[in-house]
This record gives sequence, C-alpha cells and structure tokens, in this order.
Amino acid sequence: MTHTGGNTPSLLRRALLGATLAVALSPFAAPQASIAADKEIKVGIISGEDEDVWRAVQEEGAKRGLKIETVVFNDYTQPNEALERGEIDANAFQHKPYLDNQIKQHGYKIVPVGYTGVWPIGLYSKTAKSVAELKDGATIGVPNDPSNEGRALRVLQNEGLIKLKDGTGILATIADIVENPKSIEIKELDAGIVGRSIDDLDAAVVNTDWALKAGLTPAERIAQEPIADNPYRNFIAVKEGSEKEEWVKALVASYQNETVKAVFDKVYKGTGLAAY
Repeated sequence: MTHTGGNTPSLLRRALLGATLAVALSPFAAPQASIAADKEIKVGIISGEDEDVWRAVQEEGAKRGLKIETVVFNDYTQPNEALERGEIDANAFQHKPYLDNQIKQHGYKIVPVGYTGVWPIGLYSKTAKSVAELKDGATIGVPNDPSNEGRALRVLQNEGLIKLKDGTGILATIADIVENPKSIEIKELDAGIVGRSIDDLDAAVVNTDWALKAGLTPAERIAQEPIADNPYRNFIAVKEGSEKEEWVKALVASYQNETVKAVFDKVYKGTGLAAY
C-alpha cells in the first residue's frame, strides 16, 4: 500500500511526522466518533485485498452515521488527483514520503488524518536462499517511483550489497550509490511490475502488497526493512481544511478498531501490520 498496498501495493518527503500530526493520527484522538445525521462520503482505495478490509470499515462507518462508498483505483497516481479535484472525499493508500513527493510535484493540499497499516518492503528471490547466495553481477529489480526506490535501496544497503553516499535522504536514487562491491545491476521497474518480473531477475525488492499480488511467499523473502520507527505507515488522507470535520473523525474511528483489525490481520496474513 503504499498500500499503497500492497499493497505496493503500497508508492507510495523528507520530514517525519511532527508532534501535532502524531496527536492527530492517534487512535485515541477521536474514539467512537459519530455524527448526528447520515453523511455520505467517497473514499479512494487501491484494488485488491484492501477492498475486503474496507467492507468492514463500511460496516463500522454505518454504526457511526457514516455511509462510505469506496472508489477503487488500479494505480497509485490517481487517488491523490481525484482527492485534489474533489471527486472523492478521502483516500487511504499511501505513506508520508510518497505524499510529500506528490505534494512537491503537484502542489496538492492533502493531509494525513489517521494511520491504517504498514507493509514492510522485502527483498525476494526464487534462486537465492539468502543474501549471501546472490552472485557477483546479480540483477536486482527495484520500484522506480521516488519514495519506494529510496526505500528499496536502503534495504540493499542494510544488507551490505551497496552503500549510499552520506546524507542521502529517503528519496535516494541509483545515482546516490557510492559503493557496489558485488557489481550488482539494479533494474528500475514500475512498483506493480517488479514482483511479477522476478523470474527474469536474480532478486527484487517488492512492496508487500504487490508481492502478494505477484504470488511471492514469505519463504522467498531473503531480507526485509526494519519495522521499528518505520516512516512508511499508510494513512487516511483528506483535503487540507477538512481535518477537524466530524465525518473525518468518524471515518478514522471506523477504521481504527478491533473489528477492522481482525479483518485486516486475516486478509494480510501477517504481511501487513496495523499501524495505529
């Protein structure tokens, strides 16, 4: 999911969330929020497993006077554009580095309001059982969008396969590689394609939601990014200025509860983790 994400699913800028945002995204910010009359909203999500999760969110929303219509997208570029244009009221598919990059590129006035899940990105291989088994000159695929490419390169750096120049932020690119002791060839591919291309690669760094869609299994994951202090938690986002609306609080509460978490855990089978 950025699952966004996935799911990627799952594309998804340099500053971490500040204290004010952390409070706003807390599951305790609006417990059991509800609104006086039925409110109809449209929420953009990415197709796939998240559709099952949002069916549970819709049921929880109904309890809070909120009628949620999900609008399903097939790639990461559309939901923010649709939100900016007012075609939808919220979306839930991305992490902060992805949104920050989108804001820099397009000037969107979009803000996070509540965490959903995190999908640790992993290094997968069908030929090597460990990172040490990757041969000199191996070809490794990585997502080519700015936020996820930097994320993927950090996985490779954590495993000692490359070294990025000092001071490189989370939006690193292959131009920032200063050491490549095994002469690895890094192939940049669309986030939705890199996992499906693994038969033509020695390994690939794949977003967890896309790994599920590509049929990759945990047994084929030979490395994974750390979960602690992970900046890639996905969230619900709305247009700037809507953050304090009662329907927004109700929407966040409709997601951040034990009922939805149980469905989330069942759908993602431990590959995604609730992030609130």
